[in-house]
Amino acid sequence: MTGRPITPGDVLHLTRAASPQFVKPITVRVIREVPDRHTYHGWTWIEAYELDVRGDAVAKRELFVLREGLHRLAGTPRQAAPARGTSPARVR
Repeated sequence: MTGRPITPGDVLHLTRAASPQFVKPITVRVIREVPDRHTYHGWTWIEAYELDVRGDAVAKRELFVLREGLHRLAGTPRQAAPARGTSPARVR
């Protein structure tokens, strides 16, 4: 993912292309990029919520990732309206 900046609300699929730590890929929703941390060229720190298969936030994470390895998802997993009588899940 190059060109467009990382912005709050972006939903990213993180694989080994983003960092060796993602042997098991995860999906996250960006809270913010952390610009005040100095990193190697092409790398950045982000704060994000890790999402489960339903798109619910299950953990808050601080991640060191390679920009070129980020895969932005076109839509968010939570675009569908919640069923009546249900409330959004809260982050634990």
